[in-house]
Amino acid sequence: MAVLSKLLEKITYQCVCGTLDIDVVDVIYDSRRVVPGSMFVCIPGAKIDGHIYAKDAVKAGASVLLVEQEVELPAGWDVTVIRVEDTRYAMAFISAAYFEYPAQQMKIIGITGTKGKTTTTYLVKSILEQAGRHVGLIGTIETIIGDTHIHAENTTPQSYLVQKYFRQMADAGCDTVVMEVSSQGLMLHRTQGFTFDFGIFTNLEPDHIGENEHKDFEDYMRCKSLLFQQCRVGIVNHDDPHWEEVTKGCTCELETYGIDTQADLWAENIEFLNEAGTLGMGFDVKGLMNFPVEITSPGKFNVYNALTAIAICRHFKVQEENIKAALLAARVKGRTEMVKVSDAFTLMIDYAHNAMALKSLLTTMRAYQPHRLVCLFGCGGNRAKSRRYEMGEVSGSMADLTIITSDNPRCEKPQDIIDDIKIGIGRTHGKYVEICDRKEAIAYAIDHGEPGDIIVLAGKGHEDYQEINGVKYPMDERVLIQEILLERRGD
Repeated sequence: MAVLSKLLEKITYQCVCGTLDIDVVDVIYDSRRVVPGSMFVCIPGAKIDGHIYAKDAVKAGASVLLVEQEVELPAGWDVTVIRVEDTRYAMAFISAAYFEYPAQQMKIIGITGTKGKTTTTYLVKSILEQAGRHVGLIGTIETIIGDTHIHAENTTPQSYLVQKYFRQMADAGCDTVVMEVSSQGLMLHRTQGFTFDFGIFTNLEPDHIGENEHKDFEDYMRCKSLLFQQCRVGIVNHDDPHWEEVTKGCTCELETYGIDTQADLWAENIEFLNEAGTLGMGFDVKGLMNFPVEITSPGKFNVYNALTAIAICRHFKVQEENIKAALLAARVKGRTEMVKVSDAFTLMIDYAHNAMALKSLLTTMRAYQPHRLVCLFGCGGNRAKSRRYEMGEVSGSMADLTIITSDNPRCEKPQDIIDDIKIGIGRTHGKYVEICDRKEAIAYAIDHGEPGDIIVLAGKGHEDYQEINGVKYPMDERVLIQEILLERRGD
């Protein structure tokens, strides 16, 4: 509970009616969750404008309405109406005040970019915890508060949830938070109300452009750049051609990392490591720090992820030995995640679920010169058919064998989706088999693995369900693999 005037202390507003001298029991942005004495925030959404629910919210007991346009209410209703220019922006500051500014009690690290955010957050968490810090995490897969893991709905949650998690983290003894910061999150002001101690830029490629997202690449880039007007220190990938544009007009100190030796921190003597079915990378860190590193994640992009984490953790005075041990031990669920099934060949799970990500992944695996590159994937139902054609064409062109299977068919027939993928593969000379049941498809891949193969299970990554006709059924590829191995041992 907080006094309304206190919640409004850092925003510009107009009190249309009512009083500021009242207690607010909660800040709500979903009219279905309004409780007596709460503030209801009217958010104009992509499809539904929250202002139309103002009357319902007051009927349910809301004592304060936060609006950015006029709302009609019956005469005589006892409610305070606060008008602001942008309710999303205002909600971020109100939420910070409601939870008593928890970000001020911790170091906050925000990571933005098209790729690498998820992996880097886990690497940073691993390194800092090796050094004795207590780290909370907010990201695409989950929010982690101590031993509590909360499933994520969005990469960057609504500002109210961000502040709620910050409060829970501070109360649980966290001294640091590392979080993924999406372009949508920045555009929709979900990360306002506090200042990041460190803002990180990994890379930029065309993505999230279209209806209800970004109108064009320039808008996407502009939103990414907002992070560097809201942080104290910016750490950016010098090798990305967009880094100067992204940091134009920044208000923070800047430093760079990369493989290019013009960066402040860089990697050289890069090696691809392949040992007993486990793929990794080795390289020397140079510049602001100097020491050799090995990581148990494959590909040049994971060198960048590791460098990013090192560049961040340098500011926390982490010792070299702690960094090296943490990078060697770190695992990120569903991101080039290797699952041991044989010393003879490699099996990995990855979230690559569009053509661009799949092409990048398969290109990386080719660098290890496998005997065969086997790619197992499906496509989600009720999504653009073009993705199916494109992914089919990529796998057909780059893999020695494609195993087409089911992903999340949603409300479509799995076979119809497979038939669309086959159209894409048909544009190539790639070999393929189709096995609709995903467990059977994985069993086929394992049973037919040859020495030196790299087998990629693409598309599901960290997901532990399969969505069919609106119902999410439990399905974790790690569990499926263990079941298959147990069944084989029983044969």
